[in-house]
Amino acid sequence: QVQLVESGGGLVQAGGSLRLSCAASGRAFSDYTMGWFRQSPGKEREFVTAITRSGYRTYYGDVVKGRFTISRDAATDTVFLQMNSLRSEDTAVYFCAAKPFGLGAASDSSAYDYWGQGTQVTVSS
Repeated sequence: QVQLVESGGGLVQAGGSLRLSCAASGRAFSDYTMGWFRQSPGKEREFVTAITRSGYRTYYGDVVKGRFTISRDAATDTVFLQMNSLRSEDTAVYFCAAKPFGLGAASDSSAYDYWGQGTQVTVSS
């Protein structure tokens, strides 16, 4: 079992920045690829970004490339999502998720076994 707790969401103006955190506990953090997904009302859950267990490889959804950065800290079992140049269309609930390394595509939400409760990000225009 892996428990994930997100934090850092809130209200920000368009063009601003936010940094989300996801604290993991339970099984070895290093066994998992970590991902961020988001979902807004009436829309399907959308892949945002993912990072492999070593942090060597990262993946980004097209709509966030160049604006968002994912990172992880093995010392604190935490993954971060730095979001810059935020837009109103980035408004959503952001979820942290964990999947066993090497199983399934990083962008495939069904490959992830563990999910956090989500944190709301609202970008005002």
